[in-house]
Amino acid sequence: MRAPLVDGFGRVHTDLRLSLTDRCNLRCTYCMPAEGLDWLPKPELLTDDELVRLVGVFASMGVTTVRLTGGEPLLRRGLPGLVARLRALGLSLSLTTNGLGLERQAQALKDAGLDRVNVSLDTLRPERFLELTRRDRFDDVVAGLAAARRAGLEPVKINTVLMRGVNEDEAADLLRWALEHGYALRFIEQMPLDPQHGWDRGTMVDADEILEVLGRSFALTPVGQRGSAPAERFFVDGGPATVGVIGSVSRPFCASCDRLRLTADGQVRNCLFARDESDLRAPLRDGVDDDELAARLRVAVAGKKAGHGIGEPGFVQPDRPMSAIGG
Repeated sequence: MRAPLVDGFGRVHTDLRLSLTDRCNLRCTYCMPAEGLDWLPKPELLTDDELVRLVGVFASMGVTTVRLTGGEPLLRRGLPGLVARLRALGLSLSLTTNGLGLERQAQALKDAGLDRVNVSLDTLRPERFLELTRRDRFDDVVAGLAAARRAGLEPVKINTVLMRGVNEDEAADLLRWALEHGYALRFIEQMPLDPQHGWDRGTMVDADEILEVLGRSFALTPVGQRGSAPAERFFVDGGPATVGVIGSVSRPFCASCDRLRLTADGQVRNCLFARDESDLRAPLRDGVDDDELAARLRVAVAGKKAGHGIGEPGFVQPDRPMSAIGG
């Protein structure tokens, strides 16, 4: 084992968000335009062998948890095989997905070693789902959630972004539905990661408002210390069920952040909102050894800033949109 990945503020990094593709089969209005984006050329994407090798370097430096992201990670060919190879490194594995292909793949992913899933779902109304995603696939997401439960990918978590004038009226209904089906719901503040750079904090439904709306229908009690977890969790009506709120913008948790990101084309991002990236793909393909890759990774982590800076006057959102960074 190598020395752990510690930044200049003493934060030890044990969590990796690993993007497998920038492609997606939905066109959510707050994430990408109707025509999609310019996808990364295939030669620029890391191969399975390259991914496994790089993740092995991360693991040798103390990373214990890997979340597979995209784009839509279920679009990656041969995903169960990749999951099995990553699991062999002794890692805890989860996956964030839009759920469209989950019914078909849930059991194979569980058998390969995947532990749990997070599924994005912003509405319970099929017609609104079509408006938000530009695809008539609501039933597929619901079926995918059920398949994940059957396969034992638990806890099955749902990620919901509330948007003013769009779906904030469904907050209580979404929580009630999730509780009835045994899913763990987490509300996430909308973040400035859209490709159009049209994010407006004034239209964001923030954590305080989310809790105020939920409080009209449920009794919420704080669970307690969350450590490095992004979600503040609350017992619902005395528990044991909980709901989470991720206030990335209004209640930043940067001081305890233990996450790093590796994009599908091999760039290390030490913060979701970083303006700079550190290239591991080029040296990897140039034939450097793992010690050199580890040294470059250590430099990338050392330069991590104290916080994302969204509230600061000079904040500029990243050039890459969320789909190309990995959630």
